[in-house]
Amino acid sequence: MEKIASFQVDHLRLKPGLYVSRKDKFGSTILTTFDLRFKEPNKEPVIDVPALHTIEHLGATFLRSHKEWAPKTVYFGPMGCRTGCYVILEGDWDSQKVLPLIRELLDWIIAFEGDIPGAAPAECGNYSEQNLNIAKWEARRYAAVLKNPGKENLNYPD
Repeated sequence: MEKIASFQVDHLRLKPGLYVSRKDKFGSTILTTFDLRFKEPNKEPVIDVPALHTIEHLGATFLRSHKEWAPKTVYFGPMGCRTGCYVILEGDWDSQKVLPLIRELLDWIIAFEGDIPGAAPAECGNYSEQNLNIAKWEARRYAAVLKNPGKENLNYPD
């Protein structure tokens, strides 16, 4: 059985940050998967489900509506371990190049007011499990990490 690359990352040394998780090639198209690691794995509480669900709805809405990045956005969604989210973008990208986009996404979540997009019974299979206040709190906390990230916040540990 093939080893999964993300399971080979040392999660005991992994810090919150923005990482290139993988790059996949489909013909001439490259898809870059980013690890938006909000939490330090195995050392702090994970993101609660309602807040993570809200981050998913808001993050996907932001990216799929963005003037420049919408056509390059393939996926935005939560990690099963609830320590962050994945973003898949078309193109060969690195953490530094998408850092302004992720900062903009977080600022948008922090400033968001109103009804959560897609949080209606006809639009979501678990529409009522949302928490905008805690989602904003998590976004503010993660934004502080990405304000002045160090090497350890942009590159997986060796």
